[in-house]
Amino acid sequence: MTQHAVARLDQLDPNRPLRAQAGNEEIILIRQGDLVHAYQANCPHSGAPLEEGVICNGLLVCPWHKAAFAVDEGAVCEPPALVGLRRYRTWIKAGEVWVDDQPQVHSELPRHSDARTFVVVGAGAAGSAAVATLLDHGFGGHLIWLDQERQPAYDRTALSKFVIAGEMPPDEVPALLEPDQLRKGHLDRRLGKVRALDAKRRQITLADGQHLHYDAALLATGGKPLRPNIPGIDLAGVMTLRSREDAACLLDAAEPGQPVVIVGDGFIGLEAAAALRSYGAQVHVVSRHEVPLVKQVGERIGRCIRALHERKGVVFHGPTEVLRVVGSERVEAVELANGERLATSLVLLGTGVKPTTAFVQGVALANDQSLPVSAELQAAEGLWAAGDIATFPLAGQPVRIEHWRLAQQHGVIAAANMLGEQRRYNDVPFFWTYQHGHTYEVLGHARAWERIVFVGAPEQGDFVALQCVGDQVVAVVAAGYSDAMARLSQRMKRALRLDEALVLIG
Repeated sequence: MTQHAVARLDQLDPNRPLRAQAGNEEIILIRQGDLVHAYQANCPHSGAPLEEGVICNGLLVCPWHKAAFAVDEGAVCEPPALVGLRRYRTWIKAGEVWVDDQPQVHSELPRHSDARTFVVVGAGAAGSAAVATLLDHGFGGHLIWLDQERQPAYDRTALSKFVIAGEMPPDEVPALLEPDQLRKGHLDRRLGKVRALDAKRRQITLADGQHLHYDAALLATGGKPLRPNIPGIDLAGVMTLRSREDAACLLDAAEPGQPVVIVGDGFIGLEAAAALRSYGAQVHVVSRHEVPLVKQVGERIGRCIRALHERKGVVFHGPTEVLRVVGSERVEAVELANGERLATSLVLLGTGVKPTTAFVQGVALANDQSLPVSAELQAAEGLWAAGDIATFPLAGQPVRIEHWRLAQQHGVIAAANMLGEQRRYNDVPFFWTYQHGHTYEVLGHARAWERIVFVGAPEQGDFVALQCVGDQVVAVVAAGYSDAMARLSQRMKRALRLDEALVLIG
């Protein structure tokens, strides 16, 4: 261990981290009065430079995906990061900040003997976050983690953004949990498909006939891609994108210069269009809408997103829909309701997902086959649900939201409640989409709005769009404005007036 003078105290701004070098270690320094904290310089989730983050309400908010860490100890407070920051010992001498170049060892919570069995079904965003939380909270019982994929717990958001663009090999998609996290406690990872879950008997039956009895269980099985009921939909070459294997098959089938037809203009469809266009494919998007994403971001931003795709060579077809997929054994063309025929050997369906809940017994499902849960994400005695499959109360109304970060938040809350806490979701839904080198962020979940107030112009570059009902901001869409979005991600946890929002944006 070596000691390094890394900065002068008067260089540090209490509202902004400072990046510094301690030997071979890249660190950030955060000042709180006469105290200085030193942490790893990059976010453990995706490597964002944390010196570009914002400090507010005792939290350091990541500039990219809004992970939040406690300023005073570096503990992770909000995903998508699932592990806290490495911390380095600091002290002040003669107005200079000194740092040890070896991280401090965190003391783990004691693990008391526990006879209970907990089961987490699913290893996507919600399941991984739940397992991380249970292990970090010191659960000392038998923790069984079930999933159908041989290599679970990876960042699926990379699939549509980077893998099918040829920018990231499928087997290099980042893992959600570090090996050190997985070695904690009594974790029993199993490959298997659930055939039935009997909520009243607290019993899970696997496809191989094995029975598991649980004291508490979390369902985090996510959604299954929808395949529209149209002729030819099961031909070879008609694909969906949900797993690493799906991405590998899609990338293997795609050829630069050859046509790909994407059905659907939602976020996944448009991300895939951008990625495959970057790979060199000739991309056609079939949509029921003239303007994509109107319900989420409004017509003006939707038109700008479509124009961005068209400048990059993506061809839109619609409003229309697919009548049939044509071919003998493999897709050869797609016929549209407007009379067009698109020759292609590869079709990607971006037509939404349905909750994977058919195996659940003893709990009434909602009309969309989701699991209704309480504010604590509990579906039945001893049973919780999180992520895409859960309909939960938000602002007094039941909603189901298919967002990656929200699923992680659900997983954290459900796991804490399995351990006896009484936590509720009181955060702000957030997601991001990456298309043709542009990142768009959305805060909040607006079912409707009366007007949109813009700061900046989406036609010209960076902007913030405030979706309002009366004088209240219900959701925010932005490109750029990283500092403002980080501040708003915390401030929107309570009612926010338009005039105050404009001040925060600056």
